[in-house]
Amino acid sequence: MSIHNPLALPPSVYADNAVPAVPTPPLDTDRNVSVAIIGGGFAGLSTALHLAEQGTDAIVLEAQEPGWGASGNNGGQLNPGLKLDPDTIEASFGADLGRRMIAFSHSTPTFTLDLIRRLGIACEARQNGTLRAAYHEVNAAAVETTAEQCMRRGMPVSVLDRNALREVTGTDRYVCAMLDRRGGDVQPLSYARGLACATLAAGAAIHGQTRVTSLRPEGGRWRIETPRAVVRAEKVLIATNGFTDSLWPGLRRTIVPVFSSIAATERLPDSIARQILPTRSVLYESGHITVYYRVDASNRLLMGGRGPMQWIRDPSAVAYLMRYAIRLWPALRGISWTHGWNSRLAMTADHYPHVHEPGPGALVYLGCNGRGVALATAMGQQLAKRLIGGETAEIDMPITGLRPIRFHALWPVAVKSVVLYGRIRDHLGL
Repeated sequence: MSIHNPLALPPSVYADNAVPAVPTPPLDTDRNVSVAIIGGGFAGLSTALHLAEQGTDAIVLEAQEPGWGASGNNGGQLNPGLKLDPDTIEASFGADLGRRMIAFSHSTPTFTLDLIRRLGIACEARQNGTLRAAYHEVNAAAVETTAEQCMRRGMPVSVLDRNALREVTGTDRYVCAMLDRRGGDVQPLSYARGLACATLAAGAAIHGQTRVTSLRPEGGRWRIETPRAVVRAEKVLIATNGFTDSLWPGLRRTIVPVFSSIAATERLPDSIARQILPTRSVLYESGHITVYYRVDASNRLLMGGRGPMQWIRDPSAVAYLMRYAIRLWPALRGISWTHGWNSRLAMTADHYPHVHEPGPGALVYLGCNGRGVALATAMGQQLAKRLIGGETAEIDMPITGLRPIRFHALWPVAVKSVVLYGRIRDHLGL
């Protein structure tokens, strides 16, 4: 099912109660700037904010409105770390860069919450911890391995057994979990809008409904064409993630865009809300196909996971999430599910976020792999550092060449097959 009005926000709980959007009118006058940023999600907004705070003039060009994509429509979880374990990261990237990647990625929730406090953004931010939970022994072993590697590095994590988990989740589904106390959650659309407001206040420009139609070098600068005006910039950042198109040759084929879907209940009665995640930690499951959930500040349960590879508008499209929630907490029988929505995020073949410098003065960031709220926010500071300092400015993520994924045209069929295969393996505990 498609969204009829491409400018309309997905029909989320967030859209119902988010803080008002700040005006970001379409660009209608030619501009000359130091840095042009294509994409108004967390990465683009955070980069523009950090550039402006250091006196660099920046402009954000967004095809819809800030937070319209996955930034304003995700699970709202602030999860520490990258997809892969610390030992694997160090083995792949070496002691120096590997250690910096680990320290940086695991600190991103604290960075984000500190930024929210500093800017005074009203977005229901909480730091009640992240649970990575396993319901099969094979996944439990992986969780315990990750926890051991984190604890060895002095991180504030602990392993919870089945009894402890029953207390903090309200269900006996899980064998064990890793609790990372740095994790938390936000109302992501309110956060995106608040970040946009702070970015404008810092001196950057943001223009919504301004799709970039052409990008090419011109006289030692970048010529960026939009429907009504042209921007000329010394440097450019592409931060379009799951909505990456053919603007830069070959870039679209370096990621797989997938939809992640969420179903939300009505506001739960206090008697039921107290039974579900009573500590208000957020949780994501350790498995081949991830299910993630949290109870928001309004006592709604938000259940997220893979869904149709197309836009959805109501919870019936992800009925399996509603059935699973009742399996976890039978008290939910009879509770209404009021919202169902999704958005598109970007997955990479190696499960790492990608930073590219495909041309002089050109920088790319994409591939959050489902961890974009905290990670993309913190990457904004890193990307701003690189844009200001150039190649001599070392950042805490590797800068790599474009690596198109083989047989990329087959990704819609491949994603469906991987999801089905992963669900079977998770069911069998393989």
